[in-house]
Amino acid sequence: MGDVWRGYDAILDRPVAVKRIRPQAVAATPRMAEELERRFRREARITARIQHPGVPQVYDAVLDATHEHLFLVMELVDGVPLTRYVHEARPLPVSWAVAVAAQVATVLSYAHDVPVVHRDLKPANILVAQDGTVKVLDFGVAAILQTDVTRLTATGRPIGTHQYMSPEQVRGIRVTPRTDLYALGCVLHELLCGKPLFSANSEFELMDRHVRTAPTPLRQHRADVPEELEALVLHLLRKTPESRPVDVQEVYERLIPFLPAPGESSALGEAGPPGAPDPTRLYRRPYAPRTRAEGRTRTVPSTVPDQAAAYVVSPPEREQLRSQLREVNEHYIALMDEERYTQAAEVAGEMIAPLARALGTENKAVLGLRRRRAVSRQLAGDHRAALPEFEELTEAYGRINGPTSEDARDCRAQAARCRGELGQVTEALAELRAVLAVERAVESDVSDAAVELRRDIGMLLLSQGAAAEARTCLEALHEDVTMVHGPHHEVAVEAAEVLAMLRRELDGD
Repeated sequence: MGDVWRGYDAILDRPVAVKRIRPQAVAATPRMAEELERRFRREARITARIQHPGVPQVYDAVLDATHEHLFLVMELVDGVPLTRYVHEARPLPVSWAVAVAAQVATVLSYAHDVPVVHRDLKPANILVAQDGTVKVLDFGVAAILQTDVTRLTATGRPIGTHQYMSPEQVRGIRVTPRTDLYALGCVLHELLCGKPLFSANSEFELMDRHVRTAPTPLRQHRADVPEELEALVLHLLRKTPESRPVDVQEVYERLIPFLPAPGESSALGEAGPPGAPDPTRLYRRPYAPRTRAEGRTRTVPSTVPDQAAAYVVSPPEREQLRSQLREVNEHYIALMDEERYTQAAEVAGEMIAPLARALGTENKAVLGLRRRRAVSRQLAGDHRAALPEFEELTEAYGRINGPTSEDARDCRAQAARCRGELGQVTEALAELRAVLAVERAVESDVSDAAVELRRDIGMLLLSQGAAAEARTCLEALHEDVTMVHGPHHEVAVEAAEVLAMLRRELDGD
């Protein structure tokens, strides 16, 4: 019924998700299309009212001029879909499954209060973000498609996903918040068992089982599931909405006893899937600060042993790569001119891997793209991501051109500046001074790079509270720059302003 694109907000320079819905896929007549348009606007506005960290925010809702496409512009979530957590041979720890269900219940409580019924809750619509926050996707999309004109799509099928469809959805009866409770029961059952609640040879047989077949109690699949948790899942899976829990708040209260307590460490055997974000973290360490490791992922293929290309590139392939590289570089420069640094970093990064596979990780063009990505990340303020990139580039340029080469010196200096921005002032000062010593030996004390280094050192000394040392450094810099470039040079003016402030503080002038 549509596509999801990764897009960019050109004004705020941030990635977004753009969901496109094709009305033709669900509206067979002009009257249905008109109703779909009305519902789209209403549901988009209602969905935007769900203010909860577990719901990706709606930024915009657009109907294109031809009335052929509907667009939702939303928060882009970096997370792992719940489908990757489900494995029959490796069922999730009880605490993990319950933590996911409890977070989903919290999200539903905010939605049902609007009121919004999700209608299509399933593992594919649930992501676990890197910090363990559970995100519920596609609120309102099913409602947008479920028009008043018909309860069926143009293909004659009920809207929803068959493995998680409540009996009332199968029958075409009005949905309520308790419809989402049934789907939550299906999801929790699947997380604990590693397989869907029901399976069948056809969609219609599967839907019939949701209407007529009693679910197998969890403890028959898995003996370590607590009896009270089994009872809750069976309660959620009752066939009639009225016989399920009163509301999602009741469900949450019944999940609390199985959640980890604040400060509690994971018990033996409670580790979840390797590399997957831990949904229990929000309960074990509520409102904890971001871990030091987050954001420091090494995005560069530096571990690939490579001095030569991975394979021989044919002349046509090489020409195609050159053409693509020209387009990427032109696009990158245009984005940088518009100060869209985050998007520029991604544009440069998209071609790094294919170019490295063809030409080698230390090819000049590959290193150039990596450097551009690092610079744009630095300008975007993402110093945590730029730092390891600059450090690895320093090593690579050092191997190729020597550690005192201009490229190696510049990347080393940029890495030091990133450290300064991250509060690692002592380390940053030591690195800047080391680079300055090389710059003085190779070039001069007043080369452009040396002037920038001396200015940065003075400013870092000032930030450390070493006012007298900063004054000495900046006075020498001001004198040298004024003599070589004149008093109106940018650095000379900046140094003069800072020195005037320092003299007032130190001398009382």
